[in-house]
Amino acid sequence: MHFIDAKGILTGNNGMCGMNIYRGCTHGCIYCDSRSLCYHFTHPFEDIEVKQNAPELLEKALKSKRKKCMIGTGAMSDPYMHCEEQLQLTRRCLEIIRQYGFGVAIQTKSDRILRDIDLLDEINQSAKCVVQITLTTYDDDLCKVIEPNVCNTKRRIEVLEQMQSRGIPTVVWLTPILPFINDTAENITAILNECIRVGVKGIISFGMGLTLREGDREYYYEALDKHFPGIKERYIKQYGNAYELPSLNAKELMGLFHKICKDNGVLSTPDECFRFMSELPNKYTQMSIFDL
Repeated sequence: MHFIDAKGILTGNNGMCGMNIYRGCTHGCIYCDSRSLCYHFTHPFEDIEVKQNAPELLEKALKSKRKKCMIGTGAMSDPYMHCEEQLQLTRRCLEIIRQYGFGVAIQTKSDRILRDIDLLDEINQSAKCVVQITLTTYDDDLCKVIEPNVCNTKRRIEVLEQMQSRGIPTVVWLTPILPFINDTAENITAILNECIRVGVKGIISFGMGLTLREGDREYYYEALDKHFPGIKERYIKQYGNAYELPSLNAKELMGLFHKICKDNGVLSTPDECFRFMSELPNKYTQMSIFDL
């Protein structure tokens, strides 16, 4: 990893502001869109760029805000990668979010988030916290192949359970679903049943499939050749160089998804989930004169 002094840390200014403390990732997920060339990495993806001044930038930004909001993190780079164990920049930023009374919507695949569960609980009690976990396959052997350097699905479900036990709302990202690999009714049903069991608030799906673009596609196809011989050729025949690669079973799987969510009162559209995550209760949004 290497360290930089960033010029800024927050993006956006309405409802939810985004924050990425790290750039790159060591989880090794074979489908990761963040590898795409459009993000203009000038260093190897696994050579993590660390915004070492992130806490100072965050505190300065939150001090200057006249209206409190949700702070989102984890969309582009997981805030609980291996380096977070030593650096603890995510934790320091969470402490600042708590100190200034903002909310947080944090997304990860890692059980390292449990280290900060007390802090997340405090944020949820004083403002709002939403923990987002990505689940792609119920088969832990398959999980080790497609998401090799991060905890398996069963462990992530335990994370959801522990958040639920604290009253911290959770949202699951059911994406991506890989054609010819995990796009089965059995897989989707197993994941959804666990989501219902542990009481998730919402589940995000953009359709059953994945997206590939330059940079990401080459890495993914290399992994297919290594772990799933013959599948790459099926992709090329079916999809060519398309950006969107919907499962051939997408209609059936989405019908199953919406039915299970509707039957159990779970938010099931991206708009519903994002609206829930970006809303900070009114009593917390307006700063008092003592905060200025």
